[in-house]
Amino acid sequence: SYADLEAAGVEVKWVALAEEGALASAMEGVGPCDYVFDNQNVCTKDVQKAVAAWSPKAYAYVSSGGMYKPVKAGPLLETGDVKEDNEQLSLEKSAADAGLAWSAFRPQYIYGPKTNKPEYLDWFLDRITRGAPILVPGDGSGFTTLTNAEDAASMLASVVGKEAEAKGQVFNCASDVLVSHIEVVDLCAKAAGKDAAEVRKTVVYYDPAALKGKELPKGGKFPFRETSFGVSADKAKSVLGWTPTHKLEEDMVWYVAEYKRLGKDQGDIERSWDEAVLATMK
Repeated sequence: SYADLEAAGVEVKWVALAEEGALASAMEGVGPCDYVFDNQNVCTKDVQKAVAAWSPKAYAYVSSGGMYKPVKAGPLLETGDVKEDNEQLSLEKSAADAGLAWSAFRPQYIYGPKTNKPEYLDWFLDRITRGAPILVPGDGSGFTTLTNAEDAASMLASVVGKEAEAKGQVFNCASDVLVSHIEVVDLCAKAAGKDAAEVRKTVVYYDPAALKGKELPKGGKFPFRETSFGVSADKAKSVLGWTPTHKLEEDMVWYVAEYKRLGKDQGDIERSWDEAVLATMK
């Protein structure tokens, strides 16, 4: 967190980047810096232009793993087809155009105590702790990746000392383990102290294709792509020498403890999407 950075002696400047002149004001008296880690999409091109004058050893841009087009089998690779109109893809290209020693990291489904999107695992726990039906697309074998934020951060940091290897490269930023949707159900059930076999009895498998064209509410929607959509981290492991240190099954222990400490297992949850989908299956 930013508090951790400040405690480590890092100066943190708070600025509304969308405001005119805000970036220039924030950068007064800053730099040159050898390493730039850019984790925002408000004024990325402006940042790239500004730091290019420093000629940093490495500019690492946090892009998006959501730009890939799904494939029928296997994990998504950095060489795979992408959506050409994706904003993050254009910002990867602009880093190259700015003459930076750039690299791009494409994260996918990050979890952890300091992430701003807890809904990935919470979606499953919300239903498991309340005994509510758990809607899973297809037969549950669709896979994805779930990555601890610390592993994502350590991958970005691995460019230090590997500047030449990282330059001009794109890396998927994720765990090296693919996990199926039904396996996520099992992991969450066990961590919540439930019998996974009993929880599986509450799983309702639905056909995403049958929902096309139907007007469904967004609230409580299944948190992942409804097909297999998991990236491979092999390139980062081989090129940058990066190795993840977290395992989802082990992390679920503290994750559930924190989930309960915050009282998330109590009260009503948003299930309007669930109910709408169930209604189409009657």
